[in-house]
Amino acid sequence: MTDLQSSFIAEYAAWLYGCGATCTRITKNVDRMAKAWNLDGELVISPDHVTFSLNDESNCHSRIYIKKHPHKPISFYKNTALSTLSWEIADGKLTFEEAQNEFNRITNTPLTNPWLVLFLTSVANMSFCRIFGGDAWAMAIVFLATLLGFRLKQILLDEHLNVNVVFFLCAFFSSIIGATGYVFHISDTPDVALATCVLYLIPGVPYINSISDLMGGQYLVCFSRFMNALLLTFCLSVGLASGVLLMNLKLF
Repeated sequence: MTDLQSSFIAEYAAWLYGCGATCTRITKNVDRMAKAWNLDGELVISPDHVTFSLNDESNCHSRIYIKKHPHKPISFYKNTALSTLSWEIADGKLTFEEAQNEFNRITNTPLTNPWLVLFLTSVANMSFCRIFGGDAWAMAIVFLATLLGFRLKQILLDEHLNVNVVFFLCAFFSSIIGATGYVFHISDTPDVALATCVLYLIPGVPYINSISDLMGGQYLVCFSRFMNALLLTFCLSVGLASGVLLMNLKLF
C-alpha cells in the first residue's frame, strides 16, 4: 500500500503542476496527504518532472518515484478540485481507493466547452479595448480579431503544433484584422484596436507563477516558467510586428 500511495502522490504532484499550480501549493498539498498516510518522504519539483523520495527507516533504504508533467492546458477547475482532494484525504473523508477514483475522475474531466471559451475570450478582449478608450468600431474589430485568432489557436494546438509557432501565427493573424481600422478608416481609435487585439495571447499565469516560485525559493522552476513566458511574449511581439509591417502601417 505504501508503494501505491507514494506513486499516487508523485502522479498527483505532476498533474497539479501541469494544471498550472505553483510549487508552494503543490508542496503544501503533498505534505498534507503524506502526513495523513504517515509517509516520510521528500518532494522535489523540476521543470520537467517531479520526484517523490520515500524514506524507510526500518532498513535505511529510500524508494524514488518519478513522474513526468503532463502537457495539458492550464485548468483552474482541475487545480481547485485536486487541492480539495488533498484536504479530503487529510480530513480522513476518503479511503485510498476512493481517492484514486476521485483523482481519475478529476483528471479525465473534459475541458470547458471550447466554443464557450472562444466567445467569452472574445468578449473579454473586446472589454479591454473599451477600458483603454476604444470606440464601438474598435471594439467590433477587436472582437472579430480575437474570435478568429483564438479559434486558430485552438485548431493549431489540437494539431500539436509547437506552441511558440502558434503564438506567432495567431498574433500575426489577429494583428492583420486589428489593422483594418487604419486601412478602412472605420474607427476613431484604430491604435487601441491594434494594441488590444493580441492581449488574449499574453501568458499572464506563467508570469505570476514564476514570481510565486521565486518567492518560494524554487529558483529552477521559476527560471523555467519565466523563460517560457518570455519566449511566448517574444513570439507574440514578432507576430504583431510582422502584421504591422505587412499592412505597411505608419504608426510613428
